[in-house]
Amino acid sequence: MSVLIKARGRGQKGENQETKDNKDEQLILLLPFLPLTFFHPSSALRPLSSPILYPQKPMISSASVTNVVDTESVLQVENLSVYYGSFLALREVNLEIPKHKITAFIGPSGCGKSTLLRCFNRMNDLISGARVAGKVRYRGIDLYEANVDPVDVRRQIGMVFQKPNPFPKSIYENVAYACRINGYQGNVDELVEQSLQSAALWDEVKDKLKQNALSLSGGQQQRLCIARALAIEPEILLMDEPCSALDPISTMRIEELIKELRQQYTIIIVTHNMQQASRLSHMTAFFNTTLSDEGARGGYLAEFGTTAQIFNSPIQEATQDYVSGRFG
Repeated sequence: MSVLIKARGRGQKGENQETKDNKDEQLILLLPFLPLTFFHPSSALRPLSSPILYPQKPMISSASVTNVVDTESVLQVENLSVYYGSFLALREVNLEIPKHKITAFIGPSGCGKSTLLRCFNRMNDLISGARVAGKVRYRGIDLYEANVDPVDVRRQIGMVFQKPNPFPKSIYENVAYACRINGYQGNVDELVEQSLQSAALWDEVKDKLKQNALSLSGGQQQRLCIARALAIEPEILLMDEPCSALDPISTMRIEELIKELRQQYTIIIVTHNMQQASRLSHMTAFFNTTLSDEGARGGYLAEFGTTAQIFNSPIQEATQDYVSGRFG
């Protein structure tokens, strides 16, 4: 998915509007990387607009899931369906995402894994014709209520994409830029160092922070994108196949990093790699596809449970066939 959505009307307006469009384009480019902090009095960050006030996180149980970890849930999905125009891409999903755990989404192509992931920080809003039915609750607030600003949502829930996409700026500015536009009042140098250390990249780049980020290797670029997201302290980090474009050594480093990050963040990862899902995750959701009466292939949640249960004793035969490599 392209991260850069061009501002409408560019090249058709006067110089002042062109300048405004350039700024709008930069902001839209940054939207997926404004994960973000849960604002509280001690926070050094202030929002660009009034933040959403979230109540105390509730404990919500659901009969639609099996073997749920006995822990606090941070996201609750209730009867969620996603449409692209008239096409039903994902049907009636119910699940809960536990706090400070790694949840993996697995399943064949076209089953709706990435579609659901994008629902959590409303990235689907940027796709023409996309709409949702049902609820996605974060700390008790439905993220699709009319009065919820999707930019505020993206300050709470960050995202790392399949392909590394650093800004065409220096390594330093890749981390610092998003914080500046959010009004960060602390020591930016310290924040950059801390974020790069959290992403296990500091030792490799500390002597070349002024170099263009595009000069880094693919694995380093992906860790830089993670550092950029972490710099504004998200509570939830979404990862859409973050290792699919990387070599085995870079993949190992990213996986080690993800394991460390789950101490502070709730992580949801989409992956086609069954070994990766079994190595990393505590919970696993298996999505499958079905054909409509019109012959269109849409997705649904087939089974959700602990990773041990999904891989060792799944309830659904289709789950067993998928994790054992019989199809997919």
